[in-house]
Amino acid sequence: MREELGYELTGEGEHIHLWVQKEGLNTAFVAEQIAKFCQLPLRAISYAGRKDKHAQTQQWFGVHAPGKQSFAWQNMQLEGLTILASKRHNKKLRVGALKGNRFELVVRDVTEPQQLSARLEFIKQHGVPNYYGAQRFGESRHHQSGGNLTLAQCMLNGEVIRNRNKRSMAISALRSWLFNEFIHQRIKRDIYANPMPGEVCILTGSNSFFIAQKIDPETHTRLAKNDIVLSAPMWGSGELASIDAVREFEQDIAACHTNVCNLLESLGLKQERRSISVKPTGLEWQIHENTLNIQFSLPAGCFATSVLRELIHANIAE
Repeated sequence: MREELGYELTGEGEHIHLWVQKEGLNTAFVAEQIAKFCQLPLRAISYAGRKDKHAQTQQWFGVHAPGKQSFAWQNMQLEGLTILASKRHNKKLRVGALKGNRFELVVRDVTEPQQLSARLEFIKQHGVPNYYGAQRFGESRHHQSGGNLTLAQCMLNGEVIRNRNKRSMAISALRSWLFNEFIHQRIKRDIYANPMPGEVCILTGSNSFFIAQKIDPETHTRLAKNDIVLSAPMWGSGELASIDAVREFEQDIAACHTNVCNLLESLGLKQERRSISVKPTGLEWQIHENTLNIQFSLPAGCFATSVLRELIHANIAE
């Protein structure tokens, strides 16, 4: 996996952008080690997103280093980490400040290559459900239960989680789980690809949206062209953006999980929207004997396992 930064670096400024390759290390741990090496507080280190511990990933870290302070990065020794480049910039690296992520995946022991190619063609044309992946929930390759969701359940039971990082991850996991439930129920009720009056349509590649009060041929055309995508709530306080049939559906699902909704609202989160589908770009693949190689890009915040899930029809941990 390789991050694709959403802007050009200026070459000057108080912030150093580090381009690193890591494997077997989680993002938060690497940030801690960079802070120790630089003898800076952890708050001086930032990153655009957390990446899978087990995958080989290339990603950016930010170091707030005012003045002419410089570091001998070649002296930072950490097994599983290689610093590939560094360059200054005039702004802090912030969460989500990416154009997207480029993935290169290998699937071995392929038994039905023609069916896989057909599925990939379908995914290329129609995209996949934009589920949050198992990484968000703290699931591993060997354990089905998500550690972050276990912590979230503790919060639902009234327990206080004092560790700020664990608390934040638990809240994020709970909100993501509820979003996934909206997608699951749309698929179950056969309304995932069948828009209804009152849909909140997001303009692809932006945070802008509008309400489709009626579903006309133009709406279907724009959806087919991926000009717009349907959305579901990222739960928080405030009024749902949807109206009519869609609002009724979303209120129905929320009513089944009132304890989750109430907790998210009490934490100060606001109603937001996220697309329920995502279309990989630059999707390419090669099948050699029983091995499938896949390359594609996804917007920031989307999970490669959502693509693999549809490809091999399995629930995959990150």
